[in-house]
Amino acid sequence: MKPPLAERMRPETLEDLVGQEHLAGNKSILRSSIEQAKIPSMILWGPPGTGKTTIANIIAHTLQLPFFTLSAISSGVKDVREIIEISKSKDHAILFIDEIHRFNKGQQDALLGAVEKGIITLIGATTENPSFEVNSALLSRCQVYVLKPLQQKDLVRLLEIAMQKDETLKTLNIDLQETEALINISGGDARKLLNLFELVADTLSNEATIAITDKVVMDIAQKRIALYDKSGEQHYDIISAFIKSIRGSDPNAAVYWLARMIEGGEDVKFIARRMVILASEDIGNANPTALVLANAAFDAANKIGFPESRIILSQCAVYLASSAKSNASYTAIDLAMAAVIQKGDLPVPLHIRNAPTKLMKNLDYGKGYEYSHSYENNFSAQEYLPDQLAGSKFYEPGKNAREEELRRYLKALWKDKYNY
Repeated sequence: MKPPLAERMRPETLEDLVGQEHLAGNKSILRSSIEQAKIPSMILWGPPGTGKTTIANIIAHTLQLPFFTLSAISSGVKDVREIIEISKSKDHAILFIDEIHRFNKGQQDALLGAVEKGIITLIGATTENPSFEVNSALLSRCQVYVLKPLQQKDLVRLLEIAMQKDETLKTLNIDLQETEALINISGGDARKLLNLFELVADTLSNEATIAITDKVVMDIAQKRIALYDKSGEQHYDIISAFIKSIRGSDPNAAVYWLARMIEGGEDVKFIARRMVILASEDIGNANPTALVLANAAFDAANKIGFPESRIILSQCAVYLASSAKSNASYTAIDLAMAAVIQKGDLPVPLHIRNAPTKLMKNLDYGKGYEYSHSYENNFSAQEYLPDQLAGSKFYEPGKNAREEELRRYLKALWKDKYNY
């Protein structure tokens, strides 16, 4: 059985790599390292199908070093130690770990000594922010390279190369009329794009001319493509559906998409972290307990792991979906940041500046500041914003019970200044 098109088309040199010019282009840091045969241990961070595994293979092929591959999903400390022992006898080797963010602290610690002593050069691939998922000791020994999403021209170029060079496709009379559906369904993932392209070509292989249009691609995709697979290629679509279901106050849809992620092998921390963000972004002060519960769920699910953590994640998802919603705090910080960009670094009003030295006091730093607790209701109606922004309102309480209470409180304090 022949390998999938994406595997058949995997480049072996930087010249054949499509996209990632900032890493692989002339005079780039990574290209220079490869050409000088002095590559550091590294973490390749980027969306699915942008070339992480391909770059690792190019490095191995170019440097002609022993090359070992592990998947963090199915490998453990024992596998890591076995490869380290083999590498010692070979003087040096490259170890590529796919989805390194799924390695726990103990598994990552098993790599430290070998990386530090130069027994192995580690190449880790991750779709998650390595500063969250890779422990600091290992991260400090690695260079992080960020891969960018492939642009439309890159994806179209991949299709053109496949039609020209693949031994199977070049025997077919393919008329690539439209590419929008191919690109949209693949979500910028080169591997998924090529495999979908092959699926369409195979389905129509008995036709004299294979006319590929958006409609043809959509029809075939709906019949043949799974909506989620355990390689995680669809996790951005599924997490989007999950978040929007919670935001839309539908606990039934939320637990369905949660189940899809769990069955698909999604990372428990990825799911839990997104709920923590949502608890603040979409619920906020309409129900401050949501953030507390989401944070507790993150800690508990991370400690317990699958399969039991599914119960914790479900409890949290149902609670968040059933909660009152408000994006007022999210809107407030965006408005404030827009003001910072528009107005620049405005000076802090003198009366609320810190005055730790005599010189600062002589310059009127802190002069006229009214200590809130010295006034009735622990409040003084002084100005805290720079002069150019005086009276600007960034926070507008949401229309829910808790924030209406906040609105009444703020209105009583500030009267008509902020028009609450």
